[in-house]
Amino acid sequence: MSDTRPTGPTRDEPGFDVLSEALDEAAAGVRELEPAARQRAEQLRHAVEALHGSGINAIVRKLRGDHRGRELLFGLADDPVVRLLFSVHGILQPTPVTESLRALEKVRPYLRAYGGDAELVRVDGDTAFLRVSGTCNSRALAGVTLREVVKEALIGGVESIARVVMLAGDPSPTLIPLGPVRNRDGGWVAVGTAVELGDRPITALHLERADGAEADIVVISLDGRLTAYRDICAHQGLPINVAQLDPATGTLTCPRHGFCYDAHSGACLNSPGAKLMQLPLRVDNGQVWIRLDT
Repeated sequence: MSDTRPTGPTRDEPGFDVLSEALDEAAAGVRELEPAARQRAEQLRHAVEALHGSGINAIVRKLRGDHRGRELLFGLADDPVVRLLFSVHGILQPTPVTESLRALEKVRPYLRAYGGDAELVRVDGDTAFLRVSGTCNSRALAGVTLREVVKEALIGGVESIARVVMLAGDPSPTLIPLGPVRNRDGGWVAVGTAVELGDRPITALHLERADGAEADIVVISLDGRLTAYRDICAHQGLPINVAQLDPATGTLTCPRHGFCYDAHSGACLNSPGAKLMQLPLRVDNGQVWIRLDT
C-alpha cells in the first residue's frame, strides 16, 4: 500500500509583500511593549535568527561545494524572499552597483511615465555615473525634476553613494562606426587610444565593422593591462558592463547573481568551466585594436 499522507499545506504560500508587511507589523508591536517584555521578545528574535542563520549557512556551504548545487544556489537567490533571507544573515553582501541598480529600479516607472529614463554606467568610489535619456536629458523643468528624483533615490538609498553624475546621450553603450581606414585584415578593429581606455576601469563599446559585423564588448583596465571580452555574462547571457571591478583581488563580479570572474583571464571563480568570451587585443603606437571575429 502506498503512503498517501499529506506532505504539506495545500493553500498558497504568502508572497513577499505579505510576509514583509507581517514582519513590519510584528516589529511595530514589539516596540510598543513594556521594556521588560520588549527585551524578552528581542532575546527570542535573536535566538531564532541565530538558529536559522546557522542552518541556512550550513545549507549554503553544502551547495557551494557542488557544481550543480552552486547553480541551484544562484537560482534560489533570484527569489526575493530567499534573497532577503540571505542578506539578513550576511550570505549576500550587496555591492554599491547592486544597491544602485535596485534604487534606480524603484524610480524607473516614474521616470518612464514622464518620458524619461536613466541607466547606471558605473560606480567609482562614492560617485555613481548615469546616462540619462528622453525627458531626463531635457533642460526644461520636467527634466530637472526627474534628474533630482534620480539623485535623491541613489544618494538616499545607497549609503556609499555621495555624488551622482548625469551623462547625457543614448543609454546604450558607445557606438563606434568603423570605416575601412579603421579596419585591418583579419578582423582587427581600432577602438580608441590606450590612454583613453586605460583611464576607465570598464568601458562598454558597440563595434560595427565596415562589412556589417557587429558586437557589444567591454574593455577592462587593470594593473596597466587592457583585456577585451564580449559583453555577455557566462551565467544567463546578460550584459557584463555593469559588473564591479575589484582591483585588490583582480576580479569582475556581475551584480545580478554574483558570478565572479578573473578580470585578466575571464575564468569564472565560482562555476568552474564557465568563462567570459575573450577577444584578442593589441596596442600599436598607442592605438588599441580588437579582433572582432564573425
